[in-house]
Amino acid sequence: MMTSDTMGSDIKCGCKGIRSCLLCERFKGKGQVKESGRKVEHHFCYDPVLRLAVCKDGEPVSFPFAGVFVWENFISEEEEKELIWKMDQGVWNQSQSGRRKQDFGPKVNFKKQKVNLGGFCGLPKTSQDLVVRMLQEPTLAGFQPVEQCNLDYHPHRGSAIDPHLDDSWLWGERLVTINMLSDTTLTMSLEEGLAELGLEEEVRVAVPLPRRSLVVLYSDARYRWKHAIHRKDINARRVCSTYRELSPEFLPGGQQAQLGAQLLDIALSFQGTPA
Repeated sequence: MMTSDTMGSDIKCGCKGIRSCLLCERFKGKGQVKESGRKVEHHFCYDPVLRLAVCKDGEPVSFPFAGVFVWENFISEEEEKELIWKMDQGVWNQSQSGRRKQDFGPKVNFKKQKVNLGGFCGLPKTSQDLVVRMLQEPTLAGFQPVEQCNLDYHPHRGSAIDPHLDDSWLWGERLVTINMLSDTTLTMSLEEGLAELGLEEEVRVAVPLPRRSLVVLYSDARYRWKHAIHRKDINARRVCSTYRELSPEFLPGGQQAQLGAQLLDIALSFQGTPA
């Protein structure tokens, strides 16, 4: 069992390449990659009621922001407490940029596009009722998660996750995340800007994620906009569980439908232990 956030005398972390955390920066002399020059950005904040990106910093426009759904109070305080307790009974593995993780999914080589079923025994039992609850929301109709990744963030480690687009070869359209222990902000970014709105430089949309909320990314927010959690937005321990579904290639009618059916049978048995 590993629950401590202490840095340890051996100064271990999971950072590779240009990634860094406070361990790298304080004890290994590895600095954060900084952009040269001042970068012009346009900042907006997502309004979950209006589903608009609302202007910030004096920007003159707001615009419809497709592909984000936030379900506040998706889990109760007691459920959150139980989920975190169960996670902390297991091993948290070091990951990039000051994060720790627990994976419940097949082993995947995305570069070679290969999936290995060995050792995969499903999502954890604690997620079974949560998945049923998700299906009450029309945005998640038919959602069948095949992978769950728990991530642990802490300001003492300088935890963050850089702007990125998730894989779309194996993973399908909807990315579903439950946010626990603290509020944070999910930052959506579009480097090429929105020329149709006269915004030629990078556009960023801040999506507030309240504690115990669920967020779904789909459509443009999934495939066009990158998403990130910046270090400055981690002010206390934050744990999240992200669920992913299969892409059409692994569903009925797809080239790898048979493998997809095997993956779903294992995943939805809810007998999983972290990989």
